[in-house]
Amino acid sequence: IPDSGHKYYLQFSTEYYRTGEDAGSCLATVLYPKKKSPPVVTIKCSHTKDQNEIQEEDNRLYQKLRHQTKPITGSNIPDSYGNIEPALEPAWALAVAGSSSIMWEKSTEDLGYFLAQVKSVKQWKRKDDFIEFDYTVLLHEMPTQEIVSCHMRLTWLPGRPLKVKHFCASDHRGSEDGSGLGSGSAAGLSEERGANF
Repeated sequence: IPDSGHKYYLQFSTEYYRTGEDAGSCLATVLYPKKKSPPVVTIKCSHTKDQNEIQEEDNRLYQKLRHQTKPITGSNIPDSYGNIEPALEPAWALAVAGSSSIMWEKSTEDLGYFLAQVKSVKQWKRKDDFIEFDYTVLLHEMPTQEIVSCHMRLTWLPGRPLKVKHFCASDHRGSEDGSGLGSGSAAGLSEERGANF
């Protein structure tokens, strides 16, 4: 599109990251603006699970996290052999959802990102009903092969947007701040700006 950037039309299938089961298919358009800003994404997906089943899964995860006898803390998830301790799987699941907002915001037409590892995670006890975690995540930048370290604070309550604040630093680009993933089961996008957390 002249003066706007390149627009792509995509059709793809999705799968549940833990089980590999079919999760549905999606149609999307992605516009990479010429100016440095996140891609503009329009997406429509059909799901193999109904919304009630997804909400039940969200609620099971929430109850598990909410009723921990002590807050979750961990490091190097997965470990150097690709293993994740069962007790850390809920923290990993939220890291996958939360870091996707960072990857979406940092991606350009020429650069993409993958979550390589959760370097550290700490769950905060709150007086309200929200779940809150602090993470340090390592993102693998493609095609440069750089590893970008990001601090991420994530808050979540089922039925509400997943809120992500982040700050990333890398040697070759200086530092950046940013935000945002939304919609309780990590299904949509919303914004919350700021790196002062």
